[in-house]
Amino acid sequence: MPTPGSGRGFIWLGLVLSSVCVALGCETQANSTTDALNILLIIVDDLRPSLGCYGDKLVRSPNIDQLASHSLLFQNAFAQQAVCAPSRVSFLTGRRPDTTRLYDFNSYWRVHAGNFSTIPQYFKENGYVTMSVGKVFHPGITSNHTDDSPYSWSFPPYHPSSEKYENTKTCRGPDGELHANLLCPVDVVDVPEGTLPDKQSTEQAIQLLEKMKTSASPFFLAVGYHKPHIPFRYPKEFQKLYPLENITLAPDSEVPDGLPPVAYNPWMDIRQREDVQALNISVPYGPIPVEFQRKIRQSYFASVSYLDTQVGRLLSALDDLQLANSTIVAFTSDHGRQSMDLVELVSLFPTLAGLAGLQVPPRCPVPSFHVELCREGKNLLKHFRFRDLEEDPYLPGNPRELIAYSQYPRPADFPQWNSDKPSLKDIKIMGYSIRTIDYRYTVWVGFNPDEFLANFSDIHAGELYFVDSDPLQDHNMYNDSQGGDLFQLLMP
Repeated sequence: MPTPGSGRGFIWLGLVLSSVCVALGCETQANSTTDALNILLIIVDDLRPSLGCYGDKLVRSPNIDQLASHSLLFQNAFAQQAVCAPSRVSFLTGRRPDTTRLYDFNSYWRVHAGNFSTIPQYFKENGYVTMSVGKVFHPGITSNHTDDSPYSWSFPPYHPSSEKYENTKTCRGPDGELHANLLCPVDVVDVPEGTLPDKQSTEQAIQLLEKMKTSASPFFLAVGYHKPHIPFRYPKEFQKLYPLENITLAPDSEVPDGLPPVAYNPWMDIRQREDVQALNISVPYGPIPVEFQRKIRQSYFASVSYLDTQVGRLLSALDDLQLANSTIVAFTSDHGRQSMDLVELVSLFPTLAGLAGLQVPPRCPVPSFHVELCREGKNLLKHFRFRDLEEDPYLPGNPRELIAYSQYPRPADFPQWNSDKPSLKDIKIMGYSIRTIDYRYTVWVGFNPDEFLANFSDIHAGELYFVDSDPLQDHNMYNDSQGGDLFQLLMP
């Protein structure tokens, strides 16, 4: 997905934290498993701030908006790497990608970097029943083909049976044939098994909530939704919410002035879809036809509304089962561009632990590969205005002192077939971004994948955007500034 080096592609994450703590002020913490707060963690794949609660006037997202209306809503929350597997491992362990040493989809952090504790593992060790539904960890090697079970979960994780059809030929094209398309509105009764993955995940999650209503133990339930990740495969009735004539083009679709080639993403995954292949777009810079751009945006918005209905069903069940008043709800996306202070997703671990009344894991030493339980993110409890809790000493009082970090790997200085998602062995350049309320600064440096080392004296390119004068980040000012000196000054 968009990268820290692209002008507007340093993806922002929305983060909602809703609980009885917000409503009641949480002057004291839970002090035993008998009055412990439950956790419902909802993770959405590739969600932008295309939501009413972020001011979008077109998208219909009433259920998520309702959740946000009585929650703490972050508008400047950043993922640490804008790729599914590295991002999820990062925020679920509370460690940055340079610590998990996961930048691709081909290794398991417990054997590759360190035997780090995860958020659900920590809750499980503190008396919680922990459950996983849908896409929480990224399936495959990065979670040991088990979604990190049994470390993280009290029971084997649930994956919807229909998710295996997500990238298959289930999209009815204008020719009447089935295709593996990017744009894929479907008649649900006609697809394999007559259902979709996110519908199945909601049903399973509700069943688990029903079982936990009578449990003597608190629960930690993580529910991971696939949409609006590509392909845009969703019930076709949601497309009717967004007539094509009402869909505008992206407000700022041009490549930023002065963008270095290393920062450009050629979108090779999207290009593999049959309907996109039929457009015969040149690689890497060929423009997408205007009418197809509208169709992409239409299907993305429809996917968001479909997701919203699933979230609504889940939250309604929480209410109906009378669990809402004892449950912290955290809603976030792994990556997908989304006020308050800048925050990072690595802060999810200490913040959820603190909200639930558990001991907040200590800050990690440097290096921390030998430490199983620690966290690299800041504790965000101060935003909940607790009167009986000490603030994290690492949280500065001046918002201009706040910094968010992210990174993104590249195989070469120019876009090529594996620029989007290079394997570890092919990573030759690493982009590191610093974001403050005033600017975003990125430096692309040489990287040794054998030793996991970045060489900051080997600078390939840089980017600098000033937020006040250039809010859409259209003008790279790196070559007009003392880029290297600035980076050395700001790096921790």
